[in-house]
Amino acid sequence: MTVLVEACVESVADVVAAERAGAGRVELCANLLEGGTTPSIGMIRAAVARGHLPIFPIIRARGGDFLYTAEEIEVMLRDIEAAKGAGAHGIVGGALHPNGTVDEDGTEALLEAAAPLPFTFHRAFDQVRDLDEALDACMALGVARILTSGGAASAMDGAEAIRRL
Repeated sequence: MTVLVEACVESVADVVAAERAGAGRVELCANLLEGGTTPSIGMIRAAVARGHLPIFPIIRARGGDFLYTAEEIEVMLRDIEAAKGAGAHGIVGGALHPNGTVDEDGTEALLEAAAPLPFTFHRAFDQVRDLDEALDACMALGVARILTSGGAASAMDGAEAIRRL
């Protein structure tokens, strides 16, 4: 089995370093200290132009939780269209409900806007109340990938849950 290494980066220099280090894909973010927010369109364009790796920008209106208002979803839909126009190879995003379930309507809107690009459900997955239920919801929506640490602080700590999923 081949393991694909995805690097989470926030600059063009980071994209170049990730490529040199052997990464196979890049999740491009701004504000990693906030858990990652949508990078600028200029950053997406520069990363796509400079690197040879697939660039998947995170689409996240703000740091904090993953509970989005209708207005924030609208902003993210516009960001997805701009990211696609900037040459993104895929989109990373997702939304939750206050009860810890996947916001299927919000996530579906993001996923549909991303089409035909692959959509990855981001680390919001680790905030859900039930990993299996969330996995089923993501699969039903047609999410291509899920970024997870198995609901734990690190992937090593959540390795058993990841194997089970």
